[in-house]
Amino acid sequence: MAQQQQQLCSSPFLKPFFLKAPVSVSGRGRQRRHTLPASEFRNLTPQDAISVFEIEREAFVSVSGECPLTLEEVLHFLRLCPELSLGWFEEGQLVAFVIGSGWDKERLAQEALMTHVPDTPTVHIHVLSVHRQCRQQGKGSILLWRYLQYLRCLPGLRRALLVCEEFLVPFYRKAGFKEKGASAIAVGSLSFVEMEYPLGGSAFERRNSGC
Repeated sequence: MAQQQQQLCSSPFLKPFFLKAPVSVSGRGRQRRHTLPASEFRNLTPQDAISVFEIEREAFVSVSGECPLTLEEVLHFLRLCPELSLGWFEEGQLVAFVIGSGWDKERLAQEALMTHVPDTPTVHIHVLSVHRQCRQQGKGSILLWRYLQYLRCLPGLRRALLVCEEFLVPFYRKAGFKEKGASAIAVGSLSFVEMEYPLGGSAFERRNSGC
């Protein structure tokens, strides 16, 4: 556990970074560059659960009528395995998040929806969501990439699994996931495709970590 905590603290994918943009200001005919407040990526805590659930509820209920995780389930995973979550905060406000848990079988099963198996090589990604005011800005893709590279820094992890509806398959395929076929998981009348992402290799080979 101590080794894992040290690994987490040293991960570049949890460190704050700065978004910079030129801003035109009047006076003396010059332009100055202003630095926007830092955006921070960090593991979520139970104190973040309400913000997580509010973003999730707004994102999913209007589309499918179902939330992937209830508030109680969000708290359940943030207490059991906060190290498998990642939140994106801007000026201290949560704008996007992803929550995962450990899994120990080749394919996801219905019980995976509420299960965390510690010390396993597989992460089950339960939900990724972006605040409604921050959509259509590429934040979902950036957060997913940083999360996957962060997982690469955790010892022992070899792959990530998730299930999604058919219309989201191209999004996850573009991020490097491969289809494993129809999922055994069902929620009400919804059916899903199971997808897999290999976590082997260097975290720095795919993309500049500065986003």
